[in-house]
Amino acid sequence: MHLQPHLTRPGQTGLGRLSRYETGSHQISRRGLLKAAGTAAGAVGVAAALPAAPAAAVGYAHPGLLHTGADLARMAAKVKAGAAPYTAGYARLAANRHAQSGWTANPQATVYRGSGSPQNYTILYNDLHAAYQNGLRFHVSGESAYADTAVAILNAWSAKLTSLAGSADRFLAAGLYGYQAANAAELVRDHAGFELERFRKMLTTVFSPLSESFLVGHNGAVITNYWPNWDLTAMACVLATGIFCDDGAKVEQAVEYFKNGSGLGAVRKAIPVVHDDGLAEWLEAGRDQGHALLGVGLMGTLCEMAWNQGIDLYGYDDSRFLKGAQYVAKWSLGGDVAYTANTRAKGAVGGWSGSETASGAAGADPAMTRPIWAMIANHYTKRRGLSAPYLTRIAAKASPEGGGGDYGPNSGGYDQLGFGTLAFTRDRSTTSAGGSSTGPSPSVSSSPSSSPSVSASGAAASDGSGAPSVSAAPAGTEAAAAKSGGLASTGSTDLVAWTAAAGLTALAGGLLLLRRRGRTRDGAEGRAAGGTE
Repeated sequence: MHLQPHLTRPGQTGLGRLSRYETGSHQISRRGLLKAAGTAAGAVGVAAALPAAPAAAVGYAHPGLLHTGADLARMAAKVKAGAAPYTAGYARLAANRHAQSGWTANPQATVYRGSGSPQNYTILYNDLHAAYQNGLRFHVSGESAYADTAVAILNAWSAKLTSLAGSADRFLAAGLYGYQAANAAELVRDHAGFELERFRKMLTTVFSPLSESFLVGHNGAVITNYWPNWDLTAMACVLATGIFCDDGAKVEQAVEYFKNGSGLGAVRKAIPVVHDDGLAEWLEAGRDQGHALLGVGLMGTLCEMAWNQGIDLYGYDDSRFLKGAQYVAKWSLGGDVAYTANTRAKGAVGGWSGSETASGAAGADPAMTRPIWAMIANHYTKRRGLSAPYLTRIAAKASPEGGGGDYGPNSGGYDQLGFGTLAFTRDRSTTSAGGSSTGPSPSVSSSPSSSPSVSASGAAASDGSGAPSVSAAPAGTEAAAAKSGGLASTGSTDLVAWTAAAGLTALAGGLLLLRRRGRTRDGAEGRAAGGTE
C-alpha cells in the first residue's frame, strides 16, 4: 500500500505541497511524489538492530500534526474577536502554570519510567506540556516570548536526552512523550533559534525506535498481553515522528497498523463489536474508565494528525471510531452499555502464560473526564455534519477543556495535550457529509467497505439529496519499540453546547479482548489480542 500525495490545503506549507493521500494505483500527483516503500515486518528496531534502508524523504504539510496553519489562525482570530467559547478556552490556557514564559527546562540524559528504575519521567512530561502550551499561546497572542520559551525548552532536551529506560513502561514513555514532543515542536519549527535537525535526530533515535519496535515485537509478549493503549501510544509516536520528519515509511507503518495491526490497538480489535444502534464496544471498557478514556483520546489524536495530512482514519471502516467514541461517551455519562464477555491470553512468548477475563463494562463515574472530547465531537458534527448526541453532550460537559496540569498531578493527567475548546471548536464545514462543497472536491474514505458513513443513531447521513454519504477527506480551510526488561503487569442537536461548565480529574486504567457479535471475523481478527497502559 502506498499513500498518494495531493495538493496542500490553505494555511499549510510543505516540501511537496502534500495534503491528501489515497490508497490505490501508483499515480503521480500534480506537485509531489511520495516514494516511501512499505517497511518489512522485521526491519524495525532500536539502534542495536541492523541498519534499515534510508527512509524516503517526502514533504508533508507543516504545521500539520494536531493543528494546521488554518487552525492556528482561526484560534487567534476568534480570541481577538472575543468569540465564545474560544475566549474561555484561551483563559484556561493562560491560567495554566505551564503556559508561562518564565518556565525553565530541566533536561535529563536518560529518562526512566517504570518500577525498579530511578523514575524521573515526570520532569519530561511537565517540560513537554510547558513547551506545547507556550507554543500554542504564542500563536494565539502573537507574543514572541512564549515561542522563545517553547524553543528554549525543546532545544535543551534535544541537546541532552539520549535514551529512555526502565521497565516495559519505557514503551509508554516513548509513545506518549514522543507524540507530545513532536506536536510541541511543530508549533515552533520555523521560529528563530529552533534546532530543527537536532530535534529530528532526537525523535528518530530516542523515541520512535522504541515505538516502532513495540508494534513489531510487543516486548517479547504474546500478542494479547498488552491492552490497546500500548499500541495506540506507539502508533501516535510513529505517526507524529513520520509527519514531523517527512518520513513516509513511518507514516505508512502507523496507518497500516491502525487498519490491520496484529495487536489490540488496531481499530477492529480495540473496537471489536458493532451494534445495530450505531454504538460499538470499546475493549478497555471492561477494564476501567480511565484507560478507556485514554484510548479514545489517543485514537482521536491519531485520527486528527492523519486527517491533517489528508488520511481519513476518522471515517475508516464505516466510521468505526465514531461508534466506539459514542459508546464510551454514553457509558461515561452514566448510560447503560452492552459488553461482550471475553478472555485474553497473557504472558511471554516461550515463557510464563496466563489469561484474563472481562465479563462486563466496568463502573463509570460521570465526574471523571479528560480533555479529549472537543476534538472528536467537532470533527464528526462540524466537519462531517453527522449526528453524535453522546459526543455532543459530553463535550459540552467538559468545556472549556484544559490541558496538562489541570487534571491532577499524576501522569494520567498529562496523557493528552488538551485545550480542545480553544483548538478544535469550529464552525460547521461547508463540506457536508455527502460531499457537496464550495471548496476542493473530497475523496472517498479509505474504508474497505463501500457502505456509507452512519450517524450515531445508525442512520446514514445525507447531503439532503437522499443519497447516502461517503467519508470525505479534508477540504477547504477547515482541513487547512525493542525487547529488554520485563513485561508490564499493568503496563441531541448536532451543535455542541460549548458554553457548558466543566471537567475535573483524570485517571488511569484499562485492559481486555473480545469476540465480535453478529459478525464474521477473518482468522487474524478472530484470534485473541491484548495490550496495557
